[in-house]
Amino acid sequence: MGGRVRGRRAVRSRAYDCRVSLYRDEGVVLRTQKLGEADRIITVLTKRTGKVRGVAKGVRKTMSRFGARLEPFTHVDLQLHEGRSLDVITQVETLRPYGEALVSDYPRYTAGTAMLETADRLTVGEKEPALRQFLLLVGGLRTLAEGTHEARLVLDAYFLRSLAVAGYAPALAECARCGAEAVRAFSIVSGGVVCGACRPAGAAVPAAETIALMIALLRGDWEAADASEPRNRTECSGLVAAYLQWHLEHGIRSLRHVEREVERETEREAGAARHP
Repeated sequence: MGGRVRGRRAVRSRAYDCRVSLYRDEGVVLRTQKLGEADRIITVLTKRTGKVRGVAKGVRKTMSRFGARLEPFTHVDLQLHEGRSLDVITQVETLRPYGEALVSDYPRYTAGTAMLETADRLTVGEKEPALRQFLLLVGGLRTLAEGTHEARLVLDAYFLRSLAVAGYAPALAECARCGAEAVRAFSIVSGGVVCGACRPAGAAVPAAETIALMIALLRGDWEAADASEPRNRTECSGLVAAYLQWHLEHGIRSLRHVEREVERETEREAGAARHP
């Protein structure tokens, strides 16, 4: 009799463990990498769990049921089974395929790629909740896909807001060192704008309109951002990219493609000005 009781308890325990090891969450696919001959490791920034790495088994096979649903940019609903080192993705449903709208537009695609890489770098620990970073990423990709604002403005707004959520918001209204309102320059090392007395050697001296644009992007004032001049957008992009990469301590590889596109656009604008 005692053996039967213990046996039933063991069965119930295994069933309970199975329920506990399964979990569901929604997230955005950040990147993928090959594993073996048919599998992939999928890195996802999820809404509740944080950054998760899961194995999608057999997705590289031609007849895979959900391989196409686990591509970067895709907002998905996932079911995963907890593993010792990597979780296993058992179910996936597409919520919003942002990649479909981005892959056909090079400026938006490169901006989106830089967003994914930045989200991956800013959420260092796995399975550490990062709800605000997740919401920022979803909002940024949605805005990019809608095409209502210039791609580099959306990207710079995402950079500034994600840095602010991570605790690295640049000072833009008053001196980062002494709090004075009469700002004269922008110093990455100092943490933002600085006054004449606190200005270190090598600090950039952007136009007042460029700082105003950074403030608008950080606040989400799209009316002011959309009305900005191209030269101020270019200057803003350079400062924001440098500030981001200094805090991450490593370069964002995707930014090289964004910067090339900005250079080409600047050349086109200069050519149009010379030959109206």
